[in-house]
Amino acid sequence: MMSITFYKYQGAGNDFIMIDNRNSQFPTEDRRACIARYCDRHFGVGADGLILLEAAHGYDFAMRYYNADGGESTLCGNGGRCIVAFAHFLGLVGERCRFLATDGPHEARLRPDGWIELQMQDVTAIDQRPAASVLNTGSPHYVAFVPDAQAIAVVEAGRAVRYGAEFAAQGINVNFVSAQPETPGLTVATYERGVEDETLACGTGVTAAALAWAKRHELQGPLEMPIRAKGGRLAVRFEAQPNGQMTNIWLCGPAERVFRGEVED
Repeated sequence: MMSITFYKYQGAGNDFIMIDNRNSQFPTEDRRACIARYCDRHFGVGADGLILLEAAHGYDFAMRYYNADGGESTLCGNGGRCIVAFAHFLGLVGERCRFLATDGPHEARLRPDGWIELQMQDVTAIDQRPAASVLNTGSPHYVAFVPDAQAIAVVEAGRAVRYGAEFAAQGINVNFVSAQPETPGLTVATYERGVEDETLACGTGVTAAALAWAKRHELQGPLEMPIRAKGGRLAVRFEAQPNGQMTNIWLCGPAERVFRGEVED
């Protein structure tokens, strides 16, 4: 029987099991079932996903992300910020780092106030529809503009889009977005594929929401969009170009270690 040390991290309520896998200790046999068991909130540790920190030549580390169903997935923005905090805890990085994820290289910065800034890939295409936008911010997202994101039945409405004819085969994350009535910024609620449920925050989702909102309202120049998710506050900083492209995108927010534990398998 093998004992594996793990750490639990969360970023705005989006929680992850973190494992230092630089020595390739994490089992490869039946990996999907193993990860799904670890992420189960009733019979396992409980998490929205599991992240392996691995070695990568030319980078400080590599990030390998798995959804709660055990399937290896695309980029997770909050997970990316959490793994930077984890790497800093392990002594691998200082205030800046460069790591490799499934969508390519990323840079990150650790701020004195505890927030972590993660640079995202540029977005060159946003499919605008009458009441929604579709775009990829490292993971595919459907952004629905609604009067009040907090009033939406997220699971029911999200599944209707995610399992609809257009997206059922590959799946898509579904975000419900509204303007904050009291302060500048957006309120975002997200249904995540792979978790197949609402999550308290989604990093690539709030990034998609901010970019889609700027595109829809024809905003240009350097922008910073405060975001309110159900798990806390985030911000997206970016440049909206005259040609419609979104560049120099940074996802900013908290990333905190919750606890350390061991599992036997």
